[in-house]
Amino acid sequence: MSEKELIKQIRKLPSKAQQEAADFVEFLSQKYIQRPKDSSSSQEKSILESPFRGMWKDREDMQDSTKWVRELRKSRWAK
Repeated sequence: MSEKELIKQIRKLPSKAQQEAADFVEFLSQKYIQRPKDSSSSQEKSILESPFRGMWKDREDMQDSTKWVRELRKSRWAK
């Protein structure tokens, strides 16, 4: 289907369906068209650069995270 034919078909649709088509085109654009890389994007940053890294380092109860989770589960779900 050519671009002109596609536009004709979209114009024949009711306005709600036109909006759905526009939303779908936007979805496909985000999925298939590469955007310029933005250095401030959180997806591209290393976990080591995260402001949350080490936020619980001073908590005495979380020195052994596996033990902490095990104890938490026991206290919440023990019968």
